[in-house]
Amino acid sequence: MKPQFRYLDKPALEPVPGCAWADKMVLNPAIVKDPDSDTIHMLFRATGPWPQKRREGSHDPYPIFLGYAKSDDLGKTWDADFSKPALAPVLGYEEHELYITDIHGNRVRNYANGCIEDPRIFPVEGELYVTVACRVFPPGPYWLSDQDPPVETRYEYVPDWISLASDEDPFIRTARSNDTVTVLYKLDLQKLKHGNYEEAFDYIGPLTEGDVSDNRDVFLFPEKMKIGGKHQYLMLHRPMNVLPFPEGERIKKPSIYLAAAEAIEDFASPKAEHRLLASPIFDWEENRVGASWPPVKVGEGEWLVPYHGKKNVEFGYTQSFMIIKEQDNDYPVLIHRCPDRLMYAEREWEMPSDYPTPCLFTTGGVILNGELIMSYGAADQKVGIAWVNLEELVNHIRQYDKEGKQLHQGSILN
Repeated sequence: MKPQFRYLDKPALEPVPGCAWADKMVLNPAIVKDPDSDTIHMLFRATGPWPQKRREGSHDPYPIFLGYAKSDDLGKTWDADFSKPALAPVLGYEEHELYITDIHGNRVRNYANGCIEDPRIFPVEGELYVTVACRVFPPGPYWLSDQDPPVETRYEYVPDWISLASDEDPFIRTARSNDTVTVLYKLDLQKLKHGNYEEAFDYIGPLTEGDVSDNRDVFLFPEKMKIGGKHQYLMLHRPMNVLPFPEGERIKKPSIYLAAAEAIEDFASPKAEHRLLASPIFDWEENRVGASWPPVKVGEGEWLVPYHGKKNVEFGYTQSFMIIKEQDNDYPVLIHRCPDRLMYAEREWEMPSDYPTPCLFTTGGVILNGELIMSYGAADQKVGIAWVNLEELVNHIRQYDKEGKQLHQGSILN
C-alpha cells in the first residue's frame, strides 16, 4: 500500500502583485527546522520584471532573488517577508563589477551576479549551508523558451565585451553561455530569522564548473565518508551535459551523480572525483532525473534520497524516492528505488499557466514528530506544502530493489 501524502489545499505562497522582485513567480522553497523550536524557516525563489535594467530592444530582464518566510504551525501557514529580498543578485555588467568578497575575505569572481535560484539548505559537520543555482547575468522572460515556438532570452543580458574576452578564463566561458553554476553560501540562521539579511549569507564559491556543464540539484551530505582511503566530502549533483562525466557516453541523459573531494573548494575543479548514482529507467523520468533535496538518514549507513523525473513538457516534473547505502571505503550505492511517481501535479493551481509544464518540484524536507514535511514549487510559479509519515514512506521504498523491481517479503525483512 502506497504511503498517503497530504497536501495543503491552496498555495502556501504565491506571487505578490506590486512587489517588484516577486510579482511574477514565487517557487522552489528550501526549508530547515529551527534548532531551538518547531518553527520552520524557508528560503524561496522569486522573480519579477526589472525594467530599470532593461536594454533597448530587449525584453525586461528577470533577475532571480531569494526571499524569507517562516511557519510556526508545522507548515500549514506561512509568514513571508516581501518587504525586501533575503539575498539579491548584484546585476553588474562591467568587468570590474563582477567580483564579490568571499568568506575568507578574498576578492573573487561572482557567479551569483545575475540570478540566485532554487535554494537547498543543509548542515555539514554542524555548520549550516545553502546551495543555489546561479547565472552570471539575468535572462529575459525565460519561460518563453518552453513555449511553441520557443523564444530564447538567456543571452539578452550577456554584455558584448564577454564575447571578446579571453577563452582562457573559465568564468568568461561560463558567462558567455549563461548556464547555471551551483554556488555555496554559509548561512547564519539566527541572522536570517531576525531579518539581518545582509550578514546572514557568506559567499564561499562555486561547487560546479559552468564551462563543463550547466549543473543543478546540488547539495552535500552532512558528514564526510571514507572513500578511496580518505575521509572526503560527498556531494550530489545533476549535470545537464553528462558526456564529460563517468558513463556519460552510455546514459546520455541528465542523471544523478555523486562527487567526492577532500576540500569543499575542490568540487569545482578536476580534483573532484565523480560516480554515477542513478539515470532514467522508468517511463515517467525518460528525459532526466535529479536529486530533489538533501538526503535524510534512515538507518545505519542508509540515506533516503528524494528525486524528480521529467518525461517531457506535457507530462512534467514528478517526484519519487530512493535509498542508498554507504560502502566501506567506497561511494554509497543505490539499493532501493521506487518505480512509481509518488508526487505529481494534480491540483488546479499546480497546472500550467505561463510555464507550459505541469510541475510539482520538491526542494526541501524536514522531519517533525515522525512526519516528513516537504516544500515544493507548483506550476513553476507558486509554493506548495505536503506531509507524509516517514516510516510508511521508507517501508514502501524498501519493497523495491535498485531497479524498482518488487522484492519478495523475505528479502524485505532481511
